[in-house]
Amino acid sequence: MKTIKVVAGIIKKDGKIFATQRSHGEFKDGWEFPGGKVELGETSQQALVRELKEELDVIVSVDDFLCTVEYDYPSFHLSMDCYFCSILSGIISLLEHKAAKWLSKSELHSVNWLPADTSVIEAIIKS
Repeated sequence: MKTIKVVAGIIKKDGKIFATQRSHGEFKDGWEFPGGKVELGETSQQALVRELKEELDVIVSVDDFLCTVEYDYPSFHLSMDCYFCSILSGIISLLEHKAAKWLSKSELHSVNWLPADTSVIEAIIKS
C-alpha cells in the first residue's frame, strides 16, 4: 500500500484550535487540521510552514510536536506529523478550504473530522 507523508498544524490562539473543512476531493466536506504533503528534501516543519502559507496565507512558527498519526485509508496509508503552531504574521484567508472554525477543547467533537484527524483530538485534549 502506498504511504503518503503529510503534516498538520494545530494552530492555537486565545485558547482555541483552528479547524478547516475540505472543499474538494475524495474527502470533501470533512474537517481537518490544515497542512499537506511533505515534499522531497523537506523536513516536516518546513513542509508545514510552506503548506500553511499556501492554504491560509499566514506565516507560522512551528512550536511543539504533538503526535504522529498512522492511519490506513482504503487506497493508501497516511503518516501524519502533527505540530502545535502559532501565527506570526498575516490574516487567515481560506485559499483551499470551504469553511473554518475556531474551536475550544470542549467543542472539538462538534464537527465531522476526517478519520485520521479524530485521533489527534484525543492528543489535543490530553495536552
